[in-house]
Amino acid sequence: NIEFYKLSAPQDVDTLVKQIRLYEEVFEMADFEMPPVAYLQTLLEREHIIFYVAVGAGKEVIGGLTAYVLDSVYFAAAEIYIYDLAVRADYQRQGIGTRLIAELKKHCARLGHKEIYVQADLEDQHAVDFYRKTGGLPESVIHFSYSLINEDS
Repeated sequence: NIEFYKLSAPQDVDTLVKQIRLYEEVFEMADFEMPPVAYLQTLLEREHIIFYVAVGAGKEVIGGLTAYVLDSVYFAAAEIYIYDLAVRADYQRQGIGTRLIAELKKHCARLGHKEIYVQADLEDQHAVDFYRKTGGLPESVIHFSYSLINEDS
């Protein structure tokens, strides 16, 4: 029996750590160092970060979603950016990722947010197919990033 719920209090930090460890495993993050627990607790207190988990037997996190609420200057509603979504390999293709998105959509609709969006690498056909299957409409964009490491002030 799988439970789906939103993390929302500092005492959820142990579950958040399990969620991040799931990301580390699924995204194959070599040499990852967990941020301090005190920092993670502050994230749980922020309204602009949303964490959803799928928890299986033994309180094991088998799926997780992290999203950010982005206020808009173009309309009086926010947009939601899904930053991470992962399901443990042995639980994939069982509707867990779809349910995580559905839970996020319900939560955000209740709050009056306007839209949810997510990026997927074109080479990651599994992710592209998954987001199409869950009702996402693809847009052709190029993602640019700027590293701030070793950046002069």
